[in-house]
Amino acid sequence: MNRCLKTILLLWWCCSAQAQVISVAPQYQQRYENILEELRCLVCQNQTVAESSSDLANDLRLEVKAMLEAGSSDQQIMDFMSDRYGDFVLYRPPLKARTLLLWLSPFGLLAGGLLMAFLIVRKRARATPGGPLDRRDKERLQHLLNDRHGGKHQPGESS
Repeated sequence: MNRCLKTILLLWWCCSAQAQVISVAPQYQQRYENILEELRCLVCQNQTVAESSSDLANDLRLEVKAMLEAGSSDQQIMDFMSDRYGDFVLYRPPLKARTLLLWLSPFGLLAGGLLMAFLIVRKRARATPGGPLDRRDKERLQHLLNDRHGGKHQPGESS
C-alpha cells in the first residue's frame, strides 16, 4: 500500500509540473509561440519546447524571447538553435546529407519488417509438407497404421 501511495504521489507531482510562463511583448507573442512549437525539447524529446517543463526548455524559451526582442528573424532563431544543438532540436529537420538517416530510417525499418515477414512466411510455407507421398512414405504410413490398429485392416482398406 505504501509503495502504491508513493507511485501515485510521484505521478501527481510529475503531471502537475508546468512550464515556466514567460511573458512576451504582444507584438512578438504569435511568432514566439510558433517558434516554440517548432523546437523539440532535448531533454523530453517527445515534446515541443512549448509543452516541456524541463529546465532546458525554460532556458530555450528565455533565449527565444531575448532573440525576438533583439530583432532576430524566425529563421535566424531557428538557425541559431540548429547550429547550437544540432538539427535534432528542430521538429521538422531539413533534408540534407547529415539528416538523411533521420529521414530515411522509418522507411528502412518498414522495409526490414516487411522483408522479415516475407522470409518467415516463405520458410513456413516450405516447411509445410505438400504434394503426393512417395512410395517409401506410403509404406511407412501403412506400417504406422497397422501398428496402431494391431495389424488388423480396417473396413474399406486395401492390402
